[in-house]
Amino acid sequence: MEPIDKLNLLGEAAQYEPAEDVGLMGQRSAAPKTPRELAKCVSHATLPGGRRIPMLKTLVSSVCENDCRYCAFRSGRDTRRATFTPDELASLSDQLWRQGVVEGVFLSSGIVGGGAKTQDRIIATAELLRRKYHFPGYLHVKIMPGAEFDQVAETMRWADRVSVNLEAPNAKRLAELAPRKQFADQLLERLRWANRLRYVVPGKRRSLTTQFVVGPAGESDLELLMTSSYLYSELGLARTYFSGFSPVPNTPLEEQPAVNLRREQRLYQASFLLRDYGFDVEELPFGAGGDLPLDMDPKLAWAQSNLKENPVEVNTADRRLLLRIPGIGLKGAERILRARRRGHLRDLNHLHKLGVSTKRAAPYVLLDGRRAARQLPLWPMTA
Repeated sequence: MEPIDKLNLLGEAAQYEPAEDVGLMGQRSAAPKTPRELAKCVSHATLPGGRRIPMLKTLVSSVCENDCRYCAFRSGRDTRRATFTPDELASLSDQLWRQGVVEGVFLSSGIVGGGAKTQDRIIATAELLRRKYHFPGYLHVKIMPGAEFDQVAETMRWADRVSVNLEAPNAKRLAELAPRKQFADQLLERLRWANRLRYVVPGKRRSLTTQFVVGPAGESDLELLMTSSYLYSELGLARTYFSGFSPVPNTPLEEQPAVNLRREQRLYQASFLLRDYGFDVEELPFGAGGDLPLDMDPKLAWAQSNLKENPVEVNTADRRLLLRIPGIGLKGAERILRARRRGHLRDLNHLHKLGVSTKRAAPYVLLDGRRAARQLPLWPMTA
């Protein structure tokens, strides 16, 4: 198989792995100016800090000895497979970078010959990219189940971001998805190692992420977000990704229904509340079964219960409370705090000029002790 044909096959396979290119509700799209033949393996990536780049996503190999019950590349499933040598993949990535097609690379793999042997091939590819081809771009590298401590350290030497797919929020749920994987010893422990090592491996501090497969193991949103909260607070993860389950033919879970992508969206919104907005898991609006409402975003649902009868005085509220108000984001809260030093905010027009979504915020705020008297139009009036 020619390298470009392998890339198309393995790049398409890598789309099962959420990374910087994934937005809410599973949005995945090719980056602009991507050659048509590479549309399935080059996609938008939003880096830490917000810069967007075209990123190559690929596997080193789609051969896998694991039998994860949901996976298109589980062992024994009849599907086309391919494997790159490290230099083959590094050389091809370098060509795409020099042609201006990509500015970043995401590397993952199926498990072949055990996690440690697979990690060696991933490390060899990353090292060749950096040392032989002098690739200066963004590099996100997966850590395999069973990778050794020194391999995690070596991976972090070359990568800007590393990730370990937990797949499930706990050992019980993982057993439903991936019978051969061990939640604590093989997966969570590697994230703990990575968190320790990023303070001692030379160079800039690498960011960490993980992925959950949502739906087929019967886990609740509460379980997923409790684990996410731990990962944010104790291991400093930059992000937890939620991949809504979609059944794959000829797998044990092929009869399971696909997850409503609205659930994926609500999980992302709630995880941002935990990571950035100062919410605790216990404050999120779970139903009796431990799931978030699908018909309302969790911040708005919280405000309906807590602020509708107790609106927030914008001129005196601290940052934490401002961030609880629908329509006020991280930048909006900072702008309000700065604007208050120059004088009181007395009407919605002031908030609108500060970037606040006044339609969302108006029912939950006071301005100089008064509820908002009017609502601004969404768009400026034109002559």
